[in-house]
Amino acid sequence: MNLTGYKIRTATEQDIDFLWEMLYQAIFIAEGDVKPSREILNQPDLSKYVSNWGRQGDIALIATDSSENPVGAIWSRLFDETNKTYGFIDKNTPVLSMAVLPEYRGLGLGTLLLNEMIRTAKDSGFTSLSLSVDPNNPALRLYERQGFVKVGIDGTSWDMMTTLENK
Repeated sequence: MNLTGYKIRTATEQDIDFLWEMLYQAIFIAEGDVKPSREILNQPDLSKYVSNWGRQGDIALIATDSSENPVGAIWSRLFDETNKTYGFIDKNTPVLSMAVLPEYRGLGLGTLLLNEMIRTAKDSGFTSLSLSVDPNNPALRLYERQGFVKVGIDGTSWDMMTTLENK
């Protein structure tokens, strides 16, 4: 894995459009299936991952290439019983979302982003992280390597969680 030139930085307000793009890229589409229209991001169950970004507990990190162009993102957000979403565990466990632009996948950027998010979330006082993943998504192996374990099923996706105390 050669990640020379790639960097991780904290997202700024200028990255919100890129977070929306990453939300679209995070939608898992099985091989041979057609990717949905970007209009799908208007659906409330998806838009809640980025809408009104910058509220209490929101954390986002951006991976950039050697020219400082954004190529991937990982973000976490708190939800509660009134607005829970895929991967929701409880109001104190941020739900993680992550994507890398297709042409940058397989380089190790997902591992780099996830490691930095785990460190950042722990430094921010969080004790766990959760996520939702389709069991056919290759990213599942990454999450398992990082200590995420299946804690439930929501539709066709797995809810997974990791504790941060020992990381």
